[in-house]
Amino acid sequence: MSEALCPLCGRPLGTRNVDRHHLIPKTYKGREQFDIHKICHQKIHSTFTEHELFKSFHTWEALQQHEDIRAFIDWIAKKDPAYFSRNVRSNNKKKR
Repeated sequence: MSEALCPLCGRPLGTRNVDRHHLIPKTYKGREQFDIHKICHQKIHSTFTEHELFKSFHTWEALQQHEDIRAFIDWIAKKDPAYFSRNVRSNNKKKR
């Protein structure tokens, strides 16, 4: 049996620092949830508003193609799957 992978970064999920993410935010009636690293989940929500997630970033592929998320994935790929550190809110998000 293969180990579950994070749908954002592709690293093994493990059992520590795992959250659940709604690709379509709950505020927009999203129901389906996915296991994801806590740090990956925080990066998504520190980068995008709920409205942006609903309108443009409601697939893993769309998230992975965004420049900030791509840079994050490249950086986190070198870290242990259990690694966790708080994300800082994106300056771009503050302007919206």
